[in-house]
Amino acid sequence: MGRPPLNPRLAEFGTTIFAEMSALAQRTGAINLGQGFPDTDGPEEIREAAVRALREGRGNQYPPGPGVPELRAAVSEHQRRFYGLDVDPDTEVLVTAGATEAIAAALLALVAPGDEVVALEPYYDSYAACVALAGGTRVPVTLRPDGPDGGFRLDLDELRAAVTDRTRLLLLNTPHNPTGTVLTRAELTAVAELACERDLLVVTDEVYEHLVFEGEHVPIASLPGMHDRTVTISSSGKTFSFTGWKVGWVTAHPELLTAVRSAKQYLTFVSAGPFQYAIAEALALPDTYFTALREDLRAKRDLLAAGLADAGFTVHPPRGTYFITTDVRALGERDGFAFCRSLPERCGVVAVPNAVFHDDPEAGRSQVRFAFCKREAVLREATDRLRALAP
Repeated sequence: MGRPPLNPRLAEFGTTIFAEMSALAQRTGAINLGQGFPDTDGPEEIREAAVRALREGRGNQYPPGPGVPELRAAVSEHQRRFYGLDVDPDTEVLVTAGATEAIAAALLALVAPGDEVVALEPYYDSYAACVALAGGTRVPVTLRPDGPDGGFRLDLDELRAAVTDRTRLLLLNTPHNPTGTVLTRAELTAVAELACERDLLVVTDEVYEHLVFEGEHVPIASLPGMHDRTVTISSSGKTFSFTGWKVGWVTAHPELLTAVRSAKQYLTFVSAGPFQYAIAEALALPDTYFTALREDLRAKRDLLAAGLADAGFTVHPPRGTYFITTDVRALGERDGFAFCRSLPERCGVVAVPNAVFHDDPEAGRSQVRFAFCKREAVLREATDRLRALAP
């Protein structure tokens, strides 16, 4: 063979850290707080809605390319109900195989070779791979611990300085994985003004939109000048605890949506037929469901954060998402990779090193992420085990 089989654009990525650490958890029998999936299913009535759709033959064959009408209407109503956004279900909603496909389709559609994509880092690993596949250049703007609460913050001056004449779009994620940052209305307003001033597109990943513990979730598409230049992505997995169903969606101005659909049709074409009908029903659940989900995860966040602090970690409290970022230097450690690879044998717990989410691994070298979307008993057992690390 004249060259290695893997596309050179993917050569730097290798196996995802989630696959590596989940395999380590299976091999050692450790508690897996690395990968962000719940260990209980979502509402029984939504699971039964999927069963009903299967039995009634709805979605067992190829669903419509943009998604079943019921789900597109439900997404439109969701955007109106929670954010006051007017989204046309026929021309401004596209159903995808989870948010991961939506991100891939958006970047493949909107980014050309040589375009720069400014992204907040640390970032979900698929962002970098998708920018690379599109032939773009990623330009990171690093969130850093700042402020009295120890959370991570966006430096707006650094963001502005990262934009050049080659910048095509801003890739946002709020609430932010892995740091738990929730961009404020003031911060998003500044980002929106920058996008309008420099004529940039914005792709925004909002899958944790209903998991905000302090502050509020503000879709940037709702801000002045942003409707026509924003591709908003979300999904059902994190909100309804059915991550294996892989039902996501894109909302955007018709011209942008058509571009994203042009790429998406050559990825999965369609997916998750019966589950689309079930998620349409899920999006119509009463406010009490969304409130209870948020409060349950808030309590789990607090439980794990307290246990990590007791074990000697420096804890950066998240304002949203499933995750807590910690720093292991207070434990006398320096390398998050080495720490995470040894942790299952030392304590029977698996976590993920944040360095994999950075272009410059040194920026997150000592940071480690833990997921708290698990049963309370599992979190208590994990924190009991981790306390063995206490200096």
